[in-house]
Amino acid sequence: MESAENLRNKCAACFRQFNRMEHLVDHMRSAYHSVHEPTCGVCKKHCRSFESLREHLIGPLPKQECKNLFNTRGCKFCLAILDSPYALRIHQERCQLSGVNYGILARLANLGLHDSLTIDSGFSRGPQVVALTCKMVGGGSDGSLDICARVCIIDENENMIFHTYVKPPIPVTNYRYETTGIRPEYLRDAMPLRQVQRRIQDFLCNGEPMGKIRSLKGGKARILVGHGLDHDLDRLQVEYPAIMIRDTSKYPPLMKTSKLSNSLKYLTQAYLGYDIQTGIQDPYVDCVATMRLYLRMRNQVHRREDYPLASDPQNRNNFAPWRQSELERMSPEEMLAISRSDYYCWCLDSA
Repeated sequence: MESAENLRNKCAACFRQFNRMEHLVDHMRSAYHSVHEPTCGVCKKHCRSFESLREHLIGPLPKQECKNLFNTRGCKFCLAILDSPYALRIHQERCQLSGVNYGILARLANLGLHDSLTIDSGFSRGPQVVALTCKMVGGGSDGSLDICARVCIIDENENMIFHTYVKPPIPVTNYRYETTGIRPEYLRDAMPLRQVQRRIQDFLCNGEPMGKIRSLKGGKARILVGHGLDHDLDRLQVEYPAIMIRDTSKYPPLMKTSKLSNSLKYLTQAYLGYDIQTGIQDPYVDCVATMRLYLRMRNQVHRREDYPLASDPQNRNNFAPWRQSELERMSPEEMLAISRSDYYCWCLDSA
């Protein structure tokens, strides 16, 4: 049994033990524990990412009690613990998704342009969500310079709303056919990059001025989902505020324990249960994978807080140095109750 003093100096979120209360306060000041962290369904330990939670449950040195329950009642995709093996079987049939069967529409997209981009005149219930993926060919003397040659956008229901090949602004020296499936004739009469850039920029902003989108409320501007969007938008020469971007390569709960990005291929296999990018890569398939990952993260149920971010003005003094004595008199649970997240949880998009 742990002594009362040890329990008092133990973090209520990650269970780290400290020798002195002041060290626990310092830990809480920098850990940003919150209700939005992935949490073990058995012992309630908070983990920084789902990969950390996976290691806690089935890694090389798991907590045995948690491992035993997970082995019989744990979903290997969302890592939830169900009430019974039967409940697990029913849950996992819904949790494991199948690969994309995108039929005639996507196959026709291989022929060229599909454009259903529109600017909405009115407000819908919350921001619309779209996913974007680009495929690159190579430029430069060694073919290593990425040039956007194909772009696809889908809506939240996995409907393709834009697809085009892109006429490159500089000569292509490597078509990377083994992964892109792109041939020179596909790009010869394709839409120029400048026109693609303008169409996508206008569609994303949806009639809102950039200044308004950069504020806390984007109005009618669309939420943009993708994987490695910084690179895709750079190659498209599209500027879009970070506040409206949901990037599965940079979302802390989906990153490695080393805080590096996971590949979209890995995330899809681990969290959705099917394989992608096994040969020639279709941007529609990647769009669907990123959208499904986003929706899975958005649909998580976390306790609502009026001010959920550590950066919110109302929370900036929660662990201020001048409160040190007061904080040291708090219990670990009381400190956890005032701790807030240092990242924007996607569940807040459904608020």
